[in-house]
Amino acid sequence: MSALLFRDDGYLRSCTATVTAVGDRGIELDQTVFYPTGGGQPGDSGLLRLADGTMVTIVEARKGDGPDAVLHIPAPGTPLPAVGARVTAEIDWPRRHRLMRMHTCLHLLSAVLPYPVTGGQVSDGKGRLDFDITEAQLDKDAITEKLNQLIAGDHAVRPRWISDAELAASPDLVKTMAVKPPSGAGKVRLVEVEGLDLQACGGTHVARTGEIGRVVVRKIESKGKQNRRVALEFE
Repeated sequence: MSALLFRDDGYLRSCTATVTAVGDRGIELDQTVFYPTGGGQPGDSGLLRLADGTMVTIVEARKGDGPDAVLHIPAPGTPLPAVGARVTAEIDWPRRHRLMRMHTCLHLLSAVLPYPVTGGQVSDGKGRLDFDITEAQLDKDAITEKLNQLIAGDHAVRPRWISDAELAASPDLVKTMAVKPPSGAGKVRLVEVEGLDLQACGGTHVARTGEIGRVVVRKIESKGKQNRRVALEFE
């Protein structure tokens, strides 16, 4: 179990922590700012800085065993810290911030295209959502224009929590058909884009849509009889 500091503040770039486990699968800490791969968002990279100045390069963060376990994956050949060592965990902030911007933009895309989402992926500088849409034609320019209007509106983005029972009573809060939010712990995290979107999501996001910057719909592809993939990138 680890305190997942990114859940309430996606802008934290570092934290002090104690190493609780070291093994073939990775390094575990008592608290972390590293987001683990999940929900379509890649895990963070960065480093662990030891008290003597030794730096452990972290190439990825992944989910461990249990709902709040995070494995920090060291680069091959990197010296490993001892259990009980105090470290400073630091993420690659420029990369994380790009992922945050794109993740929030994909939430806006799901508001522009209010169809069931069958899949998605946040990537560095780009992203995509797959929609269950019967219509064969979508207008790239029209979607681009609407997205940038919503971005420029500088809407507030904030997390909040509801109970498992509240989520069960409001299934429309789960937009992604292929990825279900974790439940069973008593509460589920929502991300709200003020006035535009509210959905279950465990990822990291910017505080206001204006921080996303301009985007463009790069491609729209057919991925089946009713599946349409909409791919975005930063302009």
